[in-house]
Amino acid sequence: MNVEHGGRGGGSPAHASWLELSASALRHNVEAFRALEAATGGSSPRMLGAVLKGNAYGHGLQELLPLVHPLVDVLYLITPQDGLAVRAFERERGLSPRQVLVIGAIAPDEAVALAREGVDAVVADLSWKEAGPVLRAARLERPLRVHVHIDTGLGREGFTLEQLPRDTGFLSEHREVFELVGALSHFSNTEDVTEQGYALAQLEAFETGVSRLVEQLSPARAPQRHIAASAASLVLPRARYDALRVGISLYGLWPSPETRLSARLVLGELPTLKPVLAWRCRSQVVKWLPSGSYVGYGCTYRCSEPTRIAVLPVGYFDGYPRLVSGKAHVLVNGRRCPVLGRVMMNHLIADVTRATADERPVTATLLGHDGDEAVSAEALAGWAQTIHYEVVTRLGAHLRRVVVD
Repeated sequence: MNVEHGGRGGGSPAHASWLELSASALRHNVEAFRALEAATGGSSPRMLGAVLKGNAYGHGLQELLPLVHPLVDVLYLITPQDGLAVRAFERERGLSPRQVLVIGAIAPDEAVALAREGVDAVVADLSWKEAGPVLRAARLERPLRVHVHIDTGLGREGFTLEQLPRDTGFLSEHREVFELVGALSHFSNTEDVTEQGYALAQLEAFETGVSRLVEQLSPARAPQRHIAASAASLVLPRARYDALRVGISLYGLWPSPETRLSARLVLGELPTLKPVLAWRCRSQVVKWLPSGSYVGYGCTYRCSEPTRIAVLPVGYFDGYPRLVSGKAHVLVNGRRCPVLGRVMMNHLIADVTRATADERPVTATLLGHDGDEAVSAEALAGWAQTIHYEVVTRLGAHLRRVVVD
């Protein structure tokens, strides 16, 4: 698909650059994870969950929620406000409620609101002892559904195996306001390696921790176990347990090259993941510069020949990394166009000499496909000396997001 002169999206957007979100790519990625168990000889996972933290990994929670809600079984949010927003969304549209789990920090008064809305919470530290009396005083119609976080080796949230018997007793003391429905953990090193020895040790610790929880708290039913994010879902079948928490790969991005290699060994045939997001921008100016002209701040680039440039009104304020200055390219009419000089706060400049024959406005693709060419989030991250997680999650919340098929 070539992006023609004048851009796409119609109307007069508030900002000259916009993100396109492919609903068909999202559906494809969900089905790829639904099919994982068949690829490794197992039965279908009980539940598939979508991680929507970080503004849906920069894609836009408001825009992604209507697309992903009918496709998955669980929605994982980072803030109580986002969890409650899902319930409001469901009521507004008359939808059956999904299981919603807030995986971030929660204050006692927020716990009361979550309990009333039937939103699950993660209990990860002793600060939750303060929530027990608050929940009891609220005279709730139903207890707060909680998942206990077991720290199996990441060293972030959660109770270590040594802490579990000692520091989770308050859940027994307040059984009328805490209902244990799940146990979770998070891997430390599944993405960066092909040898999963540390991950297997974490699995052993997780299973031990779950057994201790069940023995200590005697829940009414076995807790829902979940530890596998995107990478582990792909390369560690044992880690899939009762639910998958798919984040970066839901949006069509491989967690890392190592994950891709490991998945080939485990699955035999790699699943195809389709990037959901494309980023495009209409030019502000297209013009000729004489040979010898400098481009941008600091005079870091000088034209060696007459050069047609496109000034694009997008910069590091919008999430386009300054570190890609002089290294990146954008796509115009299916051609690669080098970014010249320094990326500025609200502008970048590209050499479009060979991409367009005149000075009419052009549309540049900053991320995504144009014709046979593509700029991937991984490529942009490489130029910026970072990871593609950071590239997509730092895309400006102010950018217009448009759903396409």
